[in-house]
Amino acid sequence: MPSPTLRLSLVLLLAAFAAAPQAKKIYKFTDANGVTHFTDRKPDTDQPVEETIVKVEQSRMVELRVEGHATERRARLFNNFAGPAQIELSAGAVRNIATEPALPLQVTLQAKEEKVVASLRQADPSQPAGFELAMRAIPGSPTAQHDDGAEYHWPLGGFPARIHQGFNGSFSHTGEESRYAMDAAADEGTPVLAARDGVVMEVQDDYYGAGLDKEKFASRANVVRILHKDGSMAVYAHLAPESVAVRAGQHVYVGQQVGASGNTGYSTGPHLHFCVQLNRGMKLVSVPFRMRGPDDALLQLDGAGANRTAAGE
Repeated sequence: MPSPTLRLSLVLLLAAFAAAPQAKKIYKFTDANGVTHFTDRKPDTDQPVEETIVKVEQSRMVELRVEGHATERRARLFNNFAGPAQIELSAGAVRNIATEPALPLQVTLQAKEEKVVASLRQADPSQPAGFELAMRAIPGSPTAQHDDGAEYHWPLGGFPARIHQGFNGSFSHTGEESRYAMDAAADEGTPVLAARDGVVMEVQDDYYGAGLDKEKFASRANVVRILHKDGSMAVYAHLAPESVAVRAGQHVYVGQQVGASGNTGYSTGPHLHFCVQLNRGMKLVSVPFRMRGPDDALLQLDGAGANRTAAGE
């Protein structure tokens, strides 16, 4: 009599980094020679241009695949970030299953790394078996330490420093992820420059929505995440759609343009949200940083300096 097969049920929970379907513009125009062109970048042409918004499915930043035969499976993780990620894998609704190693487990994968992290075996081949797997992923290494002596350069070029919300800002800088963040007002389309050398870890630039519905928009914005040599990560958020000028895995240097300011996500108007984050125990935590303004003076970014204006106003 054949043994019962292993019934598999997967529940994938990807924290804040499961990419949802995004909108993207496709541009169509006919040139002077009568040739029709389609592009995902706004063309520089005097000819009439048609715009169409389409939905695109972005790949997940971290993926889980289960492979193997009926009575024994392997859980394989793929880190698609261009930098390290910490992943927690856990099992639920377990029936007649032995895991090696025991779950839950946490593992850190380096950029673009894939790894088999666990095996799941039917303990008694004569009895039915089943399980569920859940996964959470956080970018960054949990052992990284921010260099508190590092100085960040003003990320809006010669644009005046208009800090509308600084550290511990009461409007939206209350959680650990953004407690030590800066919101700098900037006209839409203002070039956003790298404030510190690093490697582009993550890019999202296909989101067009904005509003004050926190549940709907708080986790949705166009973002560039840059990994520094000390393992900390700078976040440049609320960028204009399709404005990102860098790609994941690219080395960038201070003053290099990474995108343009916009008004996407949970936002009251065009601005740049900037913060420096560390992964601390499967959660992102922002840390204080030192930044020089466009006049090369150190900015006061604590609560008392949240409305500072400098250089040219």
